[in-house]
Amino acid sequence: MKYISLLLVIFLFASCNEEKKELTADEIVNKAIENAGGEKYKNAEIDFVFRKQKYKSKRAGGKFQFERTITDSSGNQVYDILNNEGLERFVNDSAVKLQDSLVVPVGNSINSVHYFVQLPFGLNAESANKELIGKDSIAGREYYEIMVKFAEEGGGTDHEDEYLYWIDTQNFEVDYLAYNFEINDGGIRFRKAFNHRIIEGIRFVDYENYKYTDLSTPLEKLDSLYENRELELLSVIETKDIAVKLNQEN
Repeated sequence: MKYISLLLVIFLFASCNEEKKELTADEIVNKAIENAGGEKYKNAEIDFVFRKQKYKSKRAGGKFQFERTITDSSGNQVYDILNNEGLERFVNDSAVKLQDSLVVPVGNSINSVHYFVQLPFGLNAESANKELIGKDSIAGREYYEIMVKFAEEGGGTDHEDEYLYWIDTQNFEVDYLAYNFEINDGGIRFRKAFNHRIIEGIRFVDYENYKYTDLSTPLEKLDSLYENRELELLSVIETKDIAVKLNQEN
């Protein structure tokens, strides 16, 4: 009987140690991605409308293609394609050469929209450096705080921007995020996710988009400022008409 009791104590002690083991930033992000769609992202075609512009992403293993279709002020249909090979533009079905000064900003604009719509998938980009900086509570729920910075090589022209994600410690959903940026005299944004929905196994959200004027504020302070209602609601960011097609892996 004493032998059985001793084994039980050892088992309980080991179980408690396992429960107390802290997850790493990579493990937390991996769980968040798996919860939001996981492997389905890697071979999916996703269509959506954002700010009245049509977007489409195609992925097949390591290959990707991001598309955007807009109508310019002259009524022309402008179709942009960003993929592993670079950026192409078509106007009314005719290929045109973009000015060198426009290639990077146009590509960044297209990539940014797809990145945010398909979060948290992009958090595992090779250029993303992730750090667990702590835990905090928002609206009574506990969150991991994951800071993401991008390496200069492969991180794009905005690699100096910082991102912070609040990932629920229980269900690993990304409910809040914040970031700062340098362009256009800089800024700070804080987003709250709402309208969670699952389409073909992939999770999508919309956002309340807030700003804060003190650009020296650390991102990890924004959740407290949000709860104290010190942030200004700038806009509501909605992704509409989402359609997902899951392709067989090549």
